[in-house]
Amino acid sequence: MRAALFVLLAALPARAQQADIQKQLIQRQQQSDAFGLQLRQSQELLNAPPARRAELESRQLQERQRLDDLGEKQLLEVQPGPPQSRRPYERQNTEDERRLLTNTPAAVPARTAPAPSPLIPPPPGGIVLPGAEASRP
Repeated sequence: MRAALFVLLAALPARAQQADIQKQLIQRQQQSDAFGLQLRQSQELLNAPPARRAELESRQLQERQRLDDLGEKQLLEVQPGPPQSRRPYERQNTEDERRLLTNTPAAVPARTAPAPSPLIPPPPGGIVLPGAEASRP
């Protein structure tokens, strides 16, 4: 009985430590994503015309706030002690959620497709297949 109690008490700090490690991993990834977002936004702002800057700054602020809110949500969702087999799945999910916010595609100018070439009409006698000449009246 004492051995079981000892094993149980020894396992509790390990589970809490796993949750702390998971939170630190998420925080490091969040810092990296925030830096990437800030870099992309600063480049976007440099290339923007002055008339659009206020609108662009407003949108960028909203993007940063959404990323911060998502980071807080993800840190709150860290559970102490889920099975080790679920850890990679959880990390992939959190990474996918952040990727949606940080890797927004830049505006690509629309290209028009060239006009299709005209169809060539069939010859006046129709299309003659090889071997079908003998069966024609």
